[in-house]
Amino acid sequence: MRSGLLRGLEVGTPTPATVTSWHHRDVALDALVAAKDGRRISVCIPARNEASTVGDIVACIEARLATKRPRQPCLVDEILVIDDHSTDNTANIAAQAGARVVDARTVLPEYGDGHGKGEVLWKSVFVAEGDLIIWCDGDIAAFDERFITGIAIPLVVDSGVAFSKGFYDRPEAEGIGGGRVTELVARPLLSMFFPQLCGIRQPLSGEYGGRRDVLEQLPFVQGYGVDVGLLIDIEALAGMAAIAQVDLDVRHHRNRPLSELSPQAMAVASTILHKARPGLVAADAPLQHADGTIDLVDVAERPALVELAAYLARTA
Repeated sequence: MRSGLLRGLEVGTPTPATVTSWHHRDVALDALVAAKDGRRISVCIPARNEASTVGDIVACIEARLATKRPRQPCLVDEILVIDDHSTDNTANIAAQAGARVVDARTVLPEYGDGHGKGEVLWKSVFVAEGDLIIWCDGDIAAFDERFITGIAIPLVVDSGVAFSKGFYDRPEAEGIGGGRVTELVARPLLSMFFPQLCGIRQPLSGEYGGRRDVLEQLPFVQGYGVDVGLLIDIEALAGMAAIAQVDLDVRHHRNRPLSELSPQAMAVASTILHKARPGLVAADAPLQHADGTIDLVDVAERPALVELAAYLARTA
Protein backbone atom coordinates (compact mmCIF):
# COMPACT_ATOMS: atom_id res chain seq x y z
CA MET A 1 0.00 0.00 0.00
CA ARG A 2 1.46 3.36 -0.93
CA SER A 3 2.02 5.75 1.94
CA GLY A 4 -0.32 8.68 2.53
CA LEU A 5 1.04 12.05 1.41
CA LEU A 6 -0.23 15.58 1.72
CA ARG A 7 -1.34 15.37 -1.89
CA GLY A 8 -3.88 18.12 -1.43
CA LEU A 9 -1.06 20.61 -0.82
CA GLU A 10 0.86 19.81 -4.00
CA VAL A 11 0.90 22.08 -7.04
CA GLY A 12 -1.69 20.94 -9.54
CA THR A 13 -4.13 19.40 -7.07
CA PRO A 14 -5.95 16.52 -8.81
CA THR A 15 -9.63 16.87 -9.46
CA PRO A 16 -12.10 14.34 -8.05
CA ALA A 17 -11.89 11.06 -9.89
CA THR A 18 -14.90 9.81 -11.78
CA VAL A 19 -16.62 7.19 -9.67
CA THR A 20 -18.64 4.44 -11.34
CA SER A 21 -22.20 4.83 -10.10
CA TRP A 22 -25.06 2.34 -10.06
CA HIS A 23 -28.67 2.35 -8.95
CA HIS A 24 -30.08 -0.42 -6.80
CA ARG A 25 -32.61 -1.26 -9.53
CA ASP A 26 -29.98 -1.71 -12.26
CA VAL A 27 -29.83 -5.51 -11.90
CA ALA A 28 -32.81 -7.72 -11.08
CA LEU A 29 -32.52 -10.10 -8.14
CA ASP A 30 -32.66 -13.27 -10.25
CA ALA A 31 -29.86 -11.99 -12.48
CA LEU A 32 -27.84 -10.95 -9.46
CA VAL A 33 -28.18 -14.40 -7.90
CA ALA A 34 -27.15 -16.04 -11.17
CA ALA A 35 -24.06 -13.82 -11.38
CA LYS A 36 -22.81 -14.91 -7.93
CA ASP A 37 -21.11 -17.85 -9.61
CA GLY A 38 -20.58 -19.85 -6.43
CA ARG A 39 -19.35 -16.99 -4.27
CA ARG A 40 -20.78 -16.66 -0.79
CA ILE A 41 -22.19 -13.39 0.56
CA SER A 42 -22.20 -12.52 4.25
CA VAL A 43 -24.30 -9.63 5.51
CA CYS A 44 -22.75 -8.28 8.70
CA ILE A 45 -24.61 -5.91 11.00
CA PRO A 46 -22.74 -4.11 13.78
CA ALA A 47 -25.21 -3.47 16.59
CA ARG A 48 -25.14 -1.79 19.95
CA ASN A 49 -28.51 -1.32 21.67
CA GLU A 50 -30.51 -1.58 18.43
CA ALA A 51 -33.37 -3.67 19.81
CA SER A 52 -35.99 -1.43 18.20
CA THR A 53 -34.72 -1.96 14.62
CA VAL A 54 -32.35 -4.92 14.30
CA GLY A 55 -35.11 -7.56 14.32
CA ASP A 56 -36.90 -6.03 11.34
CA ILE A 57 -33.62 -5.71 9.43
CA VAL A 58 -32.65 -9.33 9.99
CA ALA A 59 -36.14 -10.63 9.30
CA CYS A 60 -36.32 -8.76 5.99
CA ILE A 61 -32.98 -10.13 4.81
CA GLU A 62 -33.79 -13.64 5.94
CA ALA A 63 -37.24 -13.68 4.32
CA ARG A 64 -36.36 -12.12 0.99
CA LEU A 65 -32.70 -12.86 0.31
CA ALA A 66 -31.30 -15.66 2.46
CA THR A 67 -30.68 -19.32 1.66
CA LYS A 68 -33.15 -20.51 4.28
CA ARG A 69 -36.01 -19.78 1.86
CA PRO A 70 -36.32 -22.71 -0.59
CA ARG A 71 -37.53 -22.15 -4.14
CA GLN A 72 -36.73 -18.46 -3.95
CA PRO A 73 -33.71 -16.50 -5.21
CA CYS A 74 -30.92 -16.82 -2.69
CA LEU A 75 -28.49 -13.94 -2.61
CA VAL A 76 -27.37 -13.95 1.02
CA ASP A 77 -25.62 -16.98 2.49
CA GLU A 78 -25.11 -15.67 6.01
CA ILE A 79 -26.67 -13.02 8.26
CA LEU A 80 -24.27 -12.11 11.02
CA VAL A 81 -24.96 -9.68 13.85
CA ILE A 82 -21.93 -8.65 15.90
CA ASP A 83 -23.26 -7.48 19.25
CA ASP A 84 -21.12 -4.59 20.48
CA HIS A 85 -21.69 -4.69 24.24
CA SER A 86 -25.45 -4.09 24.06
CA THR A 87 -27.29 -3.60 27.33
CA ASP A 88 -30.74 -4.15 25.81
CA ASN A 89 -32.27 -7.18 24.06
CA THR A 90 -30.47 -6.68 20.74
CA ALA A 91 -28.80 -10.11 20.70
CA ASN A 92 -31.94 -12.13 21.48
CA ILE A 93 -34.09 -10.21 19.02
CA ALA A 94 -31.54 -10.63 16.23
CA ALA A 95 -31.18 -14.36 16.90
CA GLN A 96 -34.95 -14.90 16.96
CA ALA A 97 -35.23 -13.11 13.61
CA GLY A 98 -32.73 -15.51 12.03
CA ALA A 99 -29.25 -14.06 12.45
CA ARG A 100 -26.13 -15.73 13.74
CA VAL A 101 -25.23 -13.51 16.68
CA VAL A 102 -21.66 -13.20 17.90
CA ASP A 103 -20.60 -11.31 21.02
CA ALA A 104 -17.77 -8.98 20.02
CA ARG A 105 -15.99 -9.71 23.30
CA THR A 106 -15.48 -13.35 22.32
CA VAL A 107 -13.71 -12.64 19.01
CA LEU A 108 -9.91 -12.29 19.10
CA PRO A 109 -9.99 -11.59 22.85
CA GLU A 110 -6.21 -11.31 22.90
CA TYR A 111 -6.74 -7.85 21.37
CA GLY A 112 -9.10 -6.87 24.20
CA ASP A 113 -12.86 -6.99 24.43
CA GLY A 114 -13.01 -3.96 22.15
CA HIS A 115 -15.61 -1.26 21.68
CA GLY A 116 -16.54 0.74 18.63
CA LYS A 117 -17.79 0.34 15.10
CA GLY A 118 -14.44 -0.26 13.46
CA GLU A 119 -13.52 -2.92 16.00
CA VAL A 120 -16.78 -4.72 15.27
CA LEU A 121 -16.35 -4.53 11.49
CA TRP A 122 -12.82 -5.93 11.78
CA LYS A 123 -14.07 -8.81 13.91
CA SER A 124 -16.95 -9.45 11.51
CA VAL A 125 -14.51 -10.14 8.67
CA PHE A 126 -12.71 -12.60 10.97
CA VAL A 127 -15.83 -14.62 11.83
CA ALA A 128 -17.84 -14.26 8.61
CA GLU A 129 -17.79 -17.07 6.05
CA GLY A 130 -18.46 -15.11 2.87
CA ASP A 131 -16.22 -14.24 -0.05
CA LEU A 132 -18.08 -10.93 -0.24
CA ILE A 133 -18.85 -8.96 2.92
CA ILE A 134 -21.74 -6.47 2.99
CA TRP A 135 -22.25 -4.23 6.01
CA CYS A 136 -25.33 -2.27 7.00
CA ASP A 137 -26.01 -0.30 10.14
CA GLY A 138 -28.42 -1.67 12.70
CA ASP A 139 -30.45 1.51 13.18
CA ILE A 140 -32.19 1.74 9.79
CA ALA A 141 -35.95 2.26 10.02
CA ALA A 142 -38.27 1.06 7.25
CA PHE A 143 -35.53 -1.32 6.09
CA ASP A 144 -35.74 -2.72 2.58
CA GLU A 145 -33.66 -5.35 0.78
CA ARG A 146 -32.28 -2.70 -1.59
CA PHE A 147 -29.71 -1.82 1.08
CA ILE A 148 -28.22 -5.27 0.47
CA THR A 149 -28.95 -5.93 -3.19
CA GLY A 150 -27.78 -2.48 -4.21
CA ILE A 151 -24.41 -2.84 -2.50
CA ALA A 152 -24.05 -6.33 -3.95
CA ILE A 153 -24.54 -5.30 -7.59
CA PRO A 154 -21.09 -3.89 -8.43
CA LEU A 155 -19.30 -6.55 -6.38
CA VAL A 156 -21.14 -9.40 -8.10
CA VAL A 157 -21.33 -8.24 -11.71
CA ASP A 158 -18.03 -6.33 -12.11
CA SER A 159 -14.87 -8.30 -11.36
CA GLY A 160 -12.86 -5.07 -11.24
CA VAL A 161 -14.79 -3.67 -8.27
CA ALA A 162 -13.36 -4.38 -4.83
CA PHE A 163 -15.47 -1.97 -2.77
CA SER A 164 -19.07 -0.80 -3.11
CA LYS A 165 -20.34 2.26 -1.22
CA GLY A 166 -23.96 3.31 -0.77
CA PHE A 167 -25.47 6.79 -0.91
CA TYR A 168 -29.04 7.94 -0.39
CA ASP A 169 -31.44 10.75 0.30
CA ARG A 170 -31.77 11.47 4.01
CA PRO A 171 -35.03 13.37 4.62
CA GLU A 172 -34.06 13.98 8.24
CA ALA A 173 -30.91 15.73 6.98
CA GLU A 174 -32.85 17.98 4.58
CA GLY A 175 -31.94 16.57 1.21
CA ILE A 176 -29.54 14.29 -0.58
CA GLY A 177 -25.89 14.38 0.28
CA GLY A 178 -23.92 13.74 3.39
CA GLY A 179 -24.87 14.58 6.93
CA ARG A 180 -23.37 17.26 9.14
CA VAL A 181 -20.14 15.41 9.88
CA THR A 182 -19.65 14.64 6.19
CA GLU A 183 -20.13 18.19 4.95
CA LEU A 184 -18.44 20.04 7.82
CA VAL A 185 -15.54 17.68 8.51
CA ALA A 186 -15.00 14.81 6.09
CA ARG A 187 -15.50 16.58 2.78
CA PRO A 188 -13.28 19.60 3.56
CA LEU A 189 -10.45 17.37 4.79
CA LEU A 190 -10.78 14.95 1.89
CA SER A 191 -10.69 17.94 -0.45
CA MET A 192 -7.40 19.04 1.07
CA PHE A 193 -5.65 15.70 1.37
CA PHE A 194 -7.44 13.09 -0.76
CA PRO A 195 -9.33 15.07 -3.44
CA GLN A 196 -9.59 12.05 -5.72
CA LEU A 197 -12.18 10.69 -3.26
CA CYS A 198 -14.46 13.73 -3.40
CA GLY A 199 -16.62 12.12 -6.07
CA ILE A 200 -17.88 9.75 -3.38
CA ARG A 201 -21.30 11.13 -2.48
CA GLN A 202 -21.39 9.90 1.12
CA PRO A 203 -17.97 8.79 2.34
CA LEU A 204 -19.31 8.10 5.84
CA SER A 205 -22.32 5.99 4.85
CA GLY A 206 -22.67 2.77 6.83
CA GLU A 207 -23.93 0.65 3.95
CA TYR A 208 -21.00 -0.73 1.96
CA GLY A 209 -19.17 -3.92 1.18
CA GLY A 210 -16.08 -5.43 -0.31
CA ARG A 211 -14.23 -8.50 -1.43
CA ARG A 212 -12.67 -10.50 1.39
CA ASP A 213 -9.36 -10.81 -0.45
CA VAL A 214 -9.07 -7.01 -0.33
CA LEU A 215 -10.60 -6.28 3.09
CA GLU A 216 -8.30 -8.76 4.81
CA GLN A 217 -5.29 -6.73 3.66
CA LEU A 218 -6.42 -3.50 5.34
CA PRO A 219 -6.10 -2.12 8.88
CA PHE A 220 -9.38 -1.10 10.53
CA VAL A 221 -9.69 2.05 12.62
CA GLN A 222 -11.39 0.97 15.84
CA GLY A 223 -14.05 3.67 16.09
CA TYR A 224 -16.14 5.94 13.88
CA GLY A 225 -13.20 6.69 11.60
CA VAL A 226 -13.45 3.23 10.06
CA ASP A 227 -15.78 4.23 7.20
CA VAL A 228 -13.51 6.89 5.74
CA GLY A 229 -10.36 5.01 6.73
CA LEU A 230 -11.33 1.98 4.64
CA LEU A 231 -12.20 4.22 1.71
CA ILE A 232 -8.79 5.91 1.79
CA ASP A 233 -6.91 2.64 2.18
CA ILE A 234 -8.78 0.80 -0.57
CA GLU A 235 -8.09 3.61 -3.02
CA ALA A 236 -4.43 3.49 -2.04
CA LEU A 237 -4.30 -0.29 -2.47
CA ALA A 238 -6.46 -0.83 -5.54
CA GLY A 239 -7.13 2.59 -7.12
CA MET A 240 -10.35 4.50 -7.82
CA ALA A 241 -11.40 2.07 -10.53
CA ALA A 242 -11.93 -0.55 -7.83
CA ILE A 243 -14.52 1.62 -6.02
CA ALA A 244 -18.17 1.92 -7.05
CA GLN A 245 -21.07 3.76 -5.43
CA VAL A 246 -24.73 2.85 -5.48
CA ASP A 247 -27.85 4.99 -5.18
CA LEU A 248 -30.02 3.37 -2.49
CA ASP A 249 -32.80 5.99 -2.76
CA VAL A 250 -33.94 6.94 0.78
CA ARG A 251 -32.64 6.02 4.22
CA HIS A 252 -34.42 6.75 7.49
CA HIS A 253 -32.60 6.58 10.80
CA ARG A 254 -32.34 8.52 14.02
CA ASN A 255 -30.85 11.99 13.69
CA ARG A 256 -28.29 12.48 16.44
CA PRO A 257 -27.86 15.76 18.39
CA LEU A 258 -24.66 17.73 17.96
CA SER A 259 -23.39 16.61 21.36
CA GLU A 260 -23.29 13.02 20.09
CA LEU A 261 -21.68 13.99 16.80
CA SER A 262 -18.60 15.65 18.30
CA PRO A 263 -16.75 12.37 19.04
CA GLN A 264 -17.67 11.05 15.60
CA ALA A 265 -16.43 14.24 13.93
CA MET A 266 -13.15 14.09 15.85
CA ALA A 267 -12.66 10.42 14.92
CA VAL A 268 -13.24 11.20 11.25
CA ALA A 269 -10.91 14.21 11.29
CA SER A 270 -8.21 12.32 13.17
CA THR A 271 -8.42 9.38 10.77
CA ILE A 272 -8.08 11.52 7.65
CA LEU A 273 -5.19 13.48 9.15
CA HIS A 274 -3.45 10.28 10.23
CA LYS A 275 -3.81 8.78 6.76
CA ALA A 276 -2.43 11.98 5.23
CA ARG A 277 0.44 12.38 7.71
CA PRO A 278 1.02 9.30 9.92
CA GLY A 279 1.82 10.28 13.48
CA LEU A 280 0.35 13.77 13.19
CA VAL A 281 -2.47 13.04 15.66
CA ALA A 282 -2.58 10.81 18.72
CA ALA A 283 -4.42 7.51 18.53
CA ASP A 284 -6.50 8.40 21.60
CA ALA A 285 -6.70 12.18 21.36
CA PRO A 286 -8.81 13.89 24.08
CA LEU A 287 -11.95 15.69 22.98
CA GLN A 288 -12.34 18.56 25.43
CA HIS A 289 -15.82 19.94 26.03
CA ALA A 290 -16.66 23.44 27.21
CA ASP A 291 -17.87 22.14 30.56
CA GLY A 292 -14.45 20.63 31.24
CA THR A 293 -15.39 17.01 30.55
CA ILE A 294 -13.15 14.98 28.26
CA ASP A 295 -13.88 12.09 25.89
CA LEU A 296 -11.02 9.96 24.62
CA VAL A 297 -11.64 9.38 20.93
CA ASP A 298 -9.92 6.17 19.91
CA VAL A 299 -8.59 6.06 16.36
CA ALA A 300 -6.03 3.31 16.89
CA GLU A 301 -5.98 0.71 14.14
CA ARG A 302 -6.40 -3.04 14.26
CA PRO A 303 -3.89 -4.79 12.00
CA ALA A 304 -4.71 -6.31 8.64
CA LEU A 305 -6.16 -9.76 9.25
CA VAL A 306 -3.63 -11.40 6.94
CA GLU A 307 -1.03 -10.48 9.56
CA LEU A 308 -2.75 -12.66 12.20
CA ALA A 309 -1.83 -16.31 12.56
CA ALA A 310 -5.32 -17.05 13.91
CA TYR A 311 -6.92 -15.69 10.76
CA LEU A 312 -4.56 -17.48 8.40
CA ALA A 313 -5.25 -20.75 10.24
CA ARG A 314 -8.98 -20.18 10.03
CA THR A 315 -8.97 -19.46 6.29
CA ALA A 316 -6.40 -22.08 5.27
